[in-house]
Amino acid sequence: MLMIHTRDLQKSFRAKTGPVEAVRGVDLDVKAGEIFGFLGPNGAGKTTTLRMLATLITPTAGEATVAGADLLREPDKVRERIGYVAQGGSSFDLETGRRELVLQGRLYGMSRAEAVGRARELLVSLDLDAAADRKTETYSGGMRRRLDIALGIMHRPQLLFLDEPTTGLDPQARAHMWDEIRRLRDQGTTVFVTTHYLEEADALCDRLAIIDHGKIVAEGTSTELKRQVAGDVVVLGVDGDPEAILALVRAEPFVREASLGEGGLLRLYVEDGDTALPLILRFVDARGAHAHSIAMSRPSLDDVFLRKTGRSLRDAPQ
Repeated sequence: MLMIHTRDLQKSFRAKTGPVEAVRGVDLDVKAGEIFGFLGPNGAGKTTTLRMLATLITPTAGEATVAGADLLREPDKVRERIGYVAQGGSSFDLETGRRELVLQGRLYGMSRAEAVGRARELLVSLDLDAAADRKTETYSGGMRRRLDIALGIMHRPQLLFLDEPTTGLDPQARAHMWDEIRRLRDQGTTVFVTTHYLEEADALCDRLAIIDHGKIVAEGTSTELKRQVAGDVVVLGVDGDPEAILALVRAEPFVREASLGEGGLLRLYVEDGDTALPLILRFVDARGAHAHSIAMSRPSLDDVFLRKTGRSLRDAPQ
């Protein structure tokens, strides 16, 4: 089952210099029950796409189904079925966490008793019960983000949109947030998360897409995307003539690319390093050579972004 299905989704804005195409035809399929990551620097169309899917702005063109409802024809149904947590947060400093949650539940049509019970449940599960009756201005950054998520899931949405949920959090609070997002997934909530933290996307997301200049440039699991770069990298040091070994190993089907690096080290790009390593060692031994060093590394998501867009996501302004 698909929780999000879009085809040729577009959004343009008017500017003094003419129309600006922020999103230029996005096709996305997000499965129910997964954590789907949306990667891209500011200005790539990431937040604009998210805001369209959450009914906050209207697409210029294209079509989409979100949580089983037509985005353009049934926006009210979409809003009933989704939760949205903005990057800037949504809590009110002078209100307590408990009252914020109860009010949110009442806005979604819950009875007072139901809202109070649901608020109590979320405060415990998100480790906020000790601070439930304190004003939110006294909360730490991590506590505020957990309260934001509680507000977003108060009405038990099928789909939760999280816009940069861990921005500004310390490493411990970020790890705690990852655990909470995984728990939501395990409980059946589909999570659509935007992020510019590569390690977050790598560790957290079941699948992800990279958007650049308003277009999806890559989509898949983290492992699939990394393998699109050039597979795994095996660096091999051999006794004997490395150039002769290089000339021979290039023709092997398990080697995608091969080159001679600094110090006479062979640099081999392979589809799957775990499978290729024993094949490489047998190949070298069969030619009377000896491997005195061997190392394997895998491409990162930043390598994927660099290959797809021509620039590093780590260096892009956020």
